[in-house]
Amino acid sequence: MGTHTNRALNALAAAAVLSALLLSSVSAAHATAGAHATPITRANAVRAARQYLQSQAFSFKGLVSQLKYEGYSTSDSRYGASHAGANWMKQAVRAAKEYLRSQPFSRSGMIAQLRYDGFTRAQARHGAIAAGL
Repeated sequence: MGTHTNRALNALAAAAVLSALLLSSVSAAHATAGAHATPITRANAVRAARQYLQSQAFSFKGLVSQLKYEGYSTSDSRYGASHAGANWMKQAVRAAKEYLRSQPFSRSGMIAQLRYDGFTRAQARHGAIAAGL
């Protein structure tokens, strides 16, 4: 019985190693994809994100929120925003310039506004300074 037990344990160990190897080969994108994520919805999210970026400036967070508002899942919204080809520093500059066309801002006020819009500290600071504040 000792030999059969060892063989069974070895078989279980081999199966566990094989399972671990197979599971580790699943990419992070597949592991975190939404339940309804499909190539079509992801492609549509990217197209929608690009269209939004053509009309106005967005932070990554702001764009994800807009896509979610339009009915895309969180996963598809993040995918769309991530693959839209945006340069978030340039988007911060663009947003700051858009704001300055309609109202005056101090540098700190602009940074606060851009932060509120979802830009990172570095992006907001860059946007304000590059816009001339």
